[in-house]
Amino acid sequence: MTTIETAAPVPARPRLGRVLALGVERARYEVRSYFRAGDAVFFTFLFPTVIFLIFAAAFSASGTVGGDRHGHGGISIAAYYLPGLVASGIVLSGVQNLGIDIAGERSDGTLKRLGGSPLPVGSYFLGKVGMVLVTAIAQLVLLLAVAHFAFAVALPGTPALWGRFAWIFLLSVLMSVVLGIGISGLPRSGRSASAVIVPILLVLQFISGVYFNFGDLPDWLKSIAGIFPLKWVAQGMRSVFLPDSFAAAEQTGTWDLGTAALMIGGWAVVGLVIALATFRWVRKDR
Repeated sequence: MTTIETAAPVPARPRLGRVLALGVERARYEVRSYFRAGDAVFFTFLFPTVIFLIFAAAFSASGTVGGDRHGHGGISIAAYYLPGLVASGIVLSGVQNLGIDIAGERSDGTLKRLGGSPLPVGSYFLGKVGMVLVTAIAQLVLLLAVAHFAFAVALPGTPALWGRFAWIFLLSVLMSVVLGIGISGLPRSGRSASAVIVPILLVLQFISGVYFNFGDLPDWLKSIAGIFPLKWVAQGMRSVFLPDSFAAAEQTGTWDLGTAALMIGGWAVVGLVIALATFRWVRKDR
């Protein structure tokens, strides 16, 4: 009697609609979890607004920035600091928050359980993308509302500027998400994640024109900052929120939006390559 061998059935790939639907549900779960974590809310969501309030109030008597030698013209300190903190908030929401969050999930076994669950891999990452997008938008709305209503900062007044803001914002969010996933493999444990990731982002904020006038930095420090994406996100946001006369303070004397797009997009590709090469559902030492 002949025995007919049959191949084991190949698990069917989840349909795109199911992946998207589960991704939306996962994003809702991620957003709820995010706002229940007090440290994440303060150090990523509220941090740019808190720093903005401190700087705008502390230096409110310093006069205007970019005016003539008689103090005429220019913009307020609050208006000057706004674009850098908008850029910082995007990067904190993606790179810092995701890097620490995923490292913690890997360390406590959450990723291992999810990797063995019916949840499609794509849905997990869609959940992370959705969480960063929602929190970055909410953070942005809060920061702009405080700047406009508490400190009378004028917001962009033309559709062209808002269109420019939209592509810089969305490209920066994408870059921050993939870099956050990639950098999550750097800490050896969830406990060390903050100690490893936060200082990197803090240094980049100081050299990328977030807290200091980028034009006042030495050329060698500008060149170092120009390697990393935060400088270009901040420069792009300055092109949206500051008068065109402020472009003269940039390295090239222009907003150089083409290079900004290439650098932010390039770092998105770098982050994707790192994430694909290094992402693990379990820690390497297990």
